[in-house]
Amino acid sequence: MNGRMECEFSLLRYVPDPVRNEFVHIGVLLRAASGASAVGPRRVIGVKFTADWRRVRCLDPEADTEMLEALEAELRRRFLAESESATEGNLMHVLEDSFSNCVQMSESRGYLAESVEAGIEELMRLYVEPQRRERLSRASGRAAIQGAMRGEFERVGVWDLMRKRIPASQYTRPGDPLRLDCGYRAGANGSSLVRIFHAVSLEHLGGAGGGMGVEMAKVLAFSAAGLRAGVERVEHAALELTAVVEPWTKFAARKAQDEDFADREGAYRFAVETMEEHAIRVRTTTELAALAETARVELRV
Repeated sequence: MNGRMECEFSLLRYVPDPVRNEFVHIGVLLRAASGASAVGPRRVIGVKFTADWRRVRCLDPEADTEMLEALEAELRRRFLAESESATEGNLMHVLEDSFSNCVQMSESRGYLAESVEAGIEELMRLYVEPQRRERLSRASGRAAIQGAMRGEFERVGVWDLMRKRIPASQYTRPGDPLRLDCGYRAGANGSSLVRIFHAVSLEHLGGAGGGMGVEMAKVLAFSAAGLRAGVERVEHAALELTAVVEPWTKFAARKAQDEDFADREGAYRFAVETMEEHAIRVRTTTELAALAETARVELRV
């Protein structure tokens, strides 16, 4: 079998109305087949949900995608906890217990995988996100930065341990609409540092120095002091707030073709300096691997 392991996979699908039986594939569950010698007696399990909910929203505009995102980690945790005896029956029980009837699991099918991780990625491309690679290649702005952040944190195995879409209102005041992308409490044993990361795209800056990137930088700078005080009050911890931006070198090549280049460069510098003046750590996407490695060390002490 060229070193491949015998596996079984099932597709996870979102079914908003079981009567109509319309569904969208949202994830994959992969486990080693019974008695597969490559993994010993334990039936290794991998679970992954999509990160792109547009197809779900097309089917059900009122879908609670935040709930689905939060439950992905819980589902993975519960499947792994039951992997010693992960039969079709109790896997269905976990699904029903966690998701009622809105998420269902297809029948198992055989599959040969190089590893659980590689198999999950291939099955996601085949059945769940056949066009996602093309969309990611075209992604820009905050979406591209957010995708890069998730990719690096997933690569080192800490994404499921992090908080996502953190409401600023829990630290500032009710009604604050800001949601911060992701974060975690550093280290173990009651560490007094909370790290939060937020994507701030500086790609689409207006010719006169305006644009959403500058506005987002100003919003984050305005919020920083309140967030810092709130984290200290609520979590009894210090806050390290990091804005992740595109590197300036990404835009420098446009100089010859862009008559507003000087204004855009000024806007980029203004946004970065404004955030730094409010004690926000600014890092570029080229530094994400190092940020992820720090998270790996701190979350697995």
